[in-house]
Amino acid sequence: MKPILQFNDRFLENADKFQGEFFRRFKLRHAPAPLKLTEQVTKNYLFPTFYGDVTCALAVFLCSYERAARIMPHPRLRPVKMTRGRSLVAFSCYEYKNVMNVAPYNEIAMTIPIMVEPGINIPVLPMILPVFKNFGYYVFSMPVTSLENQIRGVKIWGLPKVVQEIDIREEGGDCITTAMEQSGEPYLKLRVPMGGKPTEFDVSSYLYTRLGDDLLQSQTCFQGTFNVTKHMRLLFRKNLPPDREYLKIYDTPSGRVLRELDIEEHPFQLRFARHMNSCFDLPKVH
Repeated sequence: MKPILQFNDRFLENADKFQGEFFRRFKLRHAPAPLKLTEQVTKNYLFPTFYGDVTCALAVFLCSYERAARIMPHPRLRPVKMTRGRSLVAFSCYEYKNVMNVAPYNEIAMTIPIMVEPGINIPVLPMILPVFKNFGYYVFSMPVTSLENQIRGVKIWGLPKVVQEIDIREEGGDCITTAMEQSGEPYLKLRVPMGGKPTEFDVSSYLYTRLGDDLLQSQTCFQGTFNVTKHMRLLFRKNLPPDREYLKIYDTPSGRVLRELDIEEHPFQLRFARHMNSCFDLPKVH
């Protein structure tokens, strides 16, 4: 999808797209004040933001714990420890077909699983057991194809959103996502198989960002059937060669930032869903 750089003060009338059971769990409300997007455009959005009929391709890779720790934006955050001096990095690629009051767009959330002020940073378990209240995800990069949503993300949540072209397509049983620099040069290509073990997800978690001096916590919820492929043997083996190329990072400015994480080539987990529902709420100072 090419970047969408124009927007106005009108809302897209699409409330009929969000009548299912998942969306009825949440009470829509306005923020304490409308958001000034530009000198000419101010909007009073409803929250949480609803996303319906979302195509999601997600890939989790092992990376260097030391490198992941370097990019933490706040001293209270620590990457989740995995085996053999590693942490995790997740690439979540979204085709948002229906967004409450907003035009469709594509997005990639690049995140690192984290613990907030862990007394003991227990390896692996926070990724398996949903009992760690201080577990969440730090968003270190978030390209998006919509200028309106880039401004929203930066001003409301402190998300590191940048407007870029993001192509999401299906080919040979895979969902392929390509992110481009502003020059049009690709810097990331991710291949996620659309097959796998069908698994139901109904999950609530937290994203962490920094806005000024504040550490913000924002709840995100999603529901859907994902086709999942796991490679648990990677916990015991480092730099295992994959059967094919799942992740390609190019030698560009954005690509070099990703290369600094020393990401392994073999994916740890892959997920694909064609019809996910989700929502993202206003942040709280944590």
